Amino acid sequence: MTKGFDNSTVIYIRVSTDEQAKEGVSIPAQVEKLTAYCKQAGLRVVSTIIDDGVSAGKFLSTRPGGSQLVELVRSRQVKNIVAVKLDRLFRSAADALTSVDNWDKLGASLHLLDFNGMSLDTSSPMGRMMLTMIAGFAELERNLCKQRTKDAIQHKKASKQKYCRSVYGYQTLEDGTMVPDASEQEAICIIKMMRSSGASLRAICSKLTELGYKTKRGGVQWYAATIKGILENDIHQLA
Repeated sequence: MTKGFDNSTVIYIRVSTDEQAKEGVSIPAQVEKLTAYCKQAGLRVVSTIIDDGVSAGKFLSTRPGGSQLVELVRSRQVKNIVAVKLDRLFRSAADALTSVDNWDKLGASLHLLDFNGMSLDTSSPMGRMMLTMIAGFAELERNLCKQRTKDAIQHKKASKQKYCRSVYGYQTLEDGTMVPDASEQEAICIIKMMRSSGASLRAICSKLTELGYKTKRGGVQWYAATIKGILENDIHQLA
């Protein structure tokens, strides 16, 4: 750490709805990793920002927490942004490189933890070069993944197999037919009644957890994004 180094730091965490239960990607796991890194690196955490249930498809500035991060950097309140991986922050290589370049002009550096077991700091020329490489490879992998998914769906369509995930409230049979699930339908009724009575999404989550209703993945921890998805799913509008 050099003399005059500004160690003001913002920790940024993002998990999508599908990632929330995964070990190593969950919010507690990311908090633990990032806090430990900041302590070791001598960084002073000014703010910890969490985007819960937000997909990587959204630009950082359009996310609830992401917009706060952008403002902290823009107003020069922090000089270090710490995240686990590049895909927690950005949706594409171009997005990543443009944002980091803008941050650099504001005197802020990006720190990434999961870089082959090491950390990456864009305040150094080597760090910037490695960021460019990582961003390029990350975008390549995303595009390859999209193509693999597209090919798999086309194959299943051609062979008349089920190619969409099960919808909450229903069980999907081998032939692709959806049949109502009694317990999940009860949960949907509770969700609708509470929401129509003005209950918040978090209040609904707490009630479902309290009553022991399970999510589609079998867990008992409910998230606001999950409830929102159920309420907005057209298939439930007729239920």
